[in-house]
Amino acid sequence: MTTATLSESRFARIVRSIHIPPVYFFLIVIFLVSGLLDQVLSDGQLLTNPAIMLNIIVRSVALGIVSIGQTLVIIGASIDLSVAYTISITAVMSSYIMQGDPANVPTAIVAVFAIGAAIGLVNGLAITKLRVNPFIATLGTSLIIKGIINATFSNYTGSVPQSFEFFGYGTIGPIPVSIVILILVVAAGSFLLARTKFGSHLYGVGGNTEVARLSGVRTDQVLIGAHIICSMTAVLAGLFLVSQMRSGAPWVGPNGVYDLNSIATAVIGGTALAGGKGSAWSTLGGVLIFGVLETVFNQLGVNPYLKTVLQGAIIVLAVASYTIRSKQEAA
Repeated sequence: MTTATLSESRFARIVRSIHIPPVYFFLIVIFLVSGLLDQVLSDGQLLTNPAIMLNIIVRSVALGIVSIGQTLVIIGASIDLSVAYTISITAVMSSYIMQGDPANVPTAIVAVFAIGAAIGLVNGLAITKLRVNPFIATLGTSLIIKGIINATFSNYTGSVPQSFEFFGYGTIGPIPVSIVILILVVAAGSFLLARTKFGSHLYGVGGNTEVARLSGVRTDQVLIGAHIICSMTAVLAGLFLVSQMRSGAPWVGPNGVYDLNSIATAVIGGTALAGGKGSAWSTLGGVLIFGVLETVFNQLGVNPYLKTVLQGAIIVLAVASYTIRSKQEAA
């Protein structure tokens, strides 16, 4: 066998080993169709202006970060509806503690991550120990946080120092810092799911909790851990948003519909709502689909209310596609 043949064989094995999630093929189709509509109905910059393409990713950072955490809990056959208000409490508390002083940044970051860990722990304990349905448990937590925020803050509060704005607006060469952080979060989520015992246990818990328990997996601890990580990603997303806004606002989380959108992007990416299936990189594809649609809606001047209707339709279609896939796999 010649050296050229060996090289071709090795290259073929590498190509076969690379698995591209199907969601990225849908992303390409949606991007090309959106670009065509932009060419016909607008200024045609979507496919020709690199700044717009970069902006799509930047606008997707907050949703992308929290969607990775949501993916973990959904893989574990759970769900987290408290992420939107976790983002809000992070924004207002971090801004309130910082008060524009760089010396207060470490204290603020530690405080909000501690709050996030507590929220995730409460969610996990309510689901695993009290046996409350995940939808009801996390919805209840969300309402508690909402009540606390509304009773304490009514408008923008505090401010972040200029140095902290580097998170939202800084660059490393030509690449925004926020995109680098998003890629690191996705890579960390992918590593956690694919290369660690926690990840394999989480898939087991989502696939069949009783079988996982009989196999020696501490199912409660795994699910509690997933909820804590999910809340931590919501905190990180909140810190990113407040670095862009320069001041915390109590409505930043629910206005972004991060709870439903994070679920939708995970499902669009192929995460099974019943648990046991999903990946971080696939979820990123779902997030980018949302980002492309949001940008093309803006480029075409779609009415904001109609845009909300279309986003709701996308969420319904995402869940419907999951149902169809599940029936096909069962057959």
